[in-house]
Amino acid sequence: MLRRLSLRDFVIVPELELDFAAGFSALTGETGAGKSILIDALQLALGSRGDAAVVREGAAKAEITAEFDRPEAVLSWLEEGGFATDDEHASLLLRRVIDAQGKSRAWINGSAATVAQLRELAEHLLDIHGQHAWQGLTRPASVRQLLDEFGQIDARPVAAAYAQWRQASEALSTAQARQADLAREHERLSWQIGEVDRLAPTADEWEDLNAEHQRLSHAQSLMDAARGALDRLSEAEINAQALTEDALSSLQDVLTYDAGLQDTVNALIGAQAQLQDAAHSLSSYLNGAELDPDRLQQLDERVSAWVTLARRYRRPPVELPALLEEWKAELAQLDAATDLEGLQAKQAQALKAYQKEAKLISTARAKAAPALSKAVSQAMQQLGMAGGRFEVSLQPQEEPQAFGLESAEFLVAGHAGSTPRPLGKVASGGELSRIALAIAVTTSQQNSGAGTLIFDEIDSGVGGAVAETVGRLMKQLGQRVQVLAVTHLPQVAACADHHFLVAKAAKGGKTSSDVQPIQGEARTAEIARMLGGERLSSTSLAHAQEMLAHSARATPLSANSADGADAGGAGSSDTSGAGGSTGSAGSAGSASSAGSSGKTRKVKP
Repeated sequence: MLRRLSLRDFVIVPELELDFAAGFSALTGETGAGKSILIDALQLALGSRGDAAVVREGAAKAEITAEFDRPEAVLSWLEEGGFATDDEHASLLLRRVIDAQGKSRAWINGSAATVAQLRELAEHLLDIHGQHAWQGLTRPASVRQLLDEFGQIDARPVAAAYAQWRQASEALSTAQARQADLAREHERLSWQIGEVDRLAPTADEWEDLNAEHQRLSHAQSLMDAARGALDRLSEAEINAQALTEDALSSLQDVLTYDAGLQDTVNALIGAQAQLQDAAHSLSSYLNGAELDPDRLQQLDERVSAWVTLARRYRRPPVELPALLEEWKAELAQLDAATDLEGLQAKQAQALKAYQKEAKLISTARAKAAPALSKAVSQAMQQLGMAGGRFEVSLQPQEEPQAFGLESAEFLVAGHAGSTPRPLGKVASGGELSRIALAIAVTTSQQNSGAGTLIFDEIDSGVGGAVAETVGRLMKQLGQRVQVLAVTHLPQVAACADHHFLVAKAAKGGKTSSDVQPIQGEARTAEIARMLGGERLSSTSLAHAQEMLAHSARATPLSANSADGADAGGAGSSDTSGAGGSTGSAGSAGSASSAGSSGKTRKVKP
């Protein structure tokens, strides 16, 4: 769950730190005070798109830090991403900074992260339901996702099978449409491969050919040079070895008179040995050397063949072996592409695999749809829509789809005796809000991942006894997960375990927003303001005190109740309302309980 939220220079918030606790927390305040700013900040901390507009005027950057309890489900993900997880009981710290140029940076547990990684974490941390949530419920993809989440249905296998089938179908269609072109290409490649294959070039042959050809074509010159060198070294009347021997003998005769000549004598001895080695090598070379015109002709023809093919295909000769392998690979691909029977078999196999996965999903959805229909219908009774019905309609699809073999649509009948119609055609705005709330509460109860649920003015268009029921539903939901609700309804705020007041003030020509936890008389005054406006009267204060006290005494709603008259009637709120934990922070007499909601630092103007 959410433990702490810190803001600095965010929109109209210079500096703010809020601590949150478990249960149901309400955020209230006048219109325009900035209640939704906190929700916007949380969304940014969890990877939503941000720009320079969120930076407070005159500031260099906006900073948002959110601290959550660390879910067990993300431990392996954090370790794989290199984010610190040493402390077994550590929290999860997310930080986002956006500068005045719109550039964004993010961190998870102090390590740099991407916005995409923040969004991945968001799925395990919180769900946000906005005041226009019903609009998404008219889109088939959203409807299907809600149904799958409710039924704990994993649609990824059917999507993967669909992708495989589409790939196989496209390969078959491409091959069928390009048969003539593929045949011509096949013929061209086959001819080219045959021509180069006759040469049979190998990887290192070109370098070896050139070396041998150069040696044989200059064989006479090489032999003449070697013979001349050997004569000068040892075989001529006057040669290098004899002269060296004479020099060495002269110095050795006088060496006893001057030891300084020893180095020179040693050098001549070394030179004498090297000259002998060189003469031996030249003699061996001449013994093995011979003119081979037949071999030279073979090399001429081979080199010419390499050069001719290289020019024809506009490649350096050394690249011919690689070119041949490249063509052979292309030909193998063409053979596969022109194998229509093989491609048809692959497509049929992929379709069979898809149908198997899709039927599993269809069975699961057929089981989940009535359960979701019943659960939301029951919630509608509690929200003042006695006799109303909710249905999840599944329609078969003619063609395979990535999501399966059926589309899903929400149908609603607002009261008894009416025929369920598509949700988007329900005329009343109040009904739309209540239905969206019923769906949100019902599906949120099934949510095993996110530990925090946020309702951003989803109670818009609701009032009276229904508003009280909404508050009790949220309080009851807060017993299982942390619930934060931005609300303008006093009946909802009175049911909260913790109450935060959002206020806007102008100082020094600048506007700033302030958020404080309230309790006792301050909370009573805020409920009274929500009931009757800015001018507090003794009547509105008394009404507020009674509402808070009544909220603390209320008994829990029955989750399975379908009695619309009892659940939604204006005169039955004591026995049908949602309750929650006893000792609510709502009453004026329970200030100590309310005080546990958290701490805050006031905004610095």
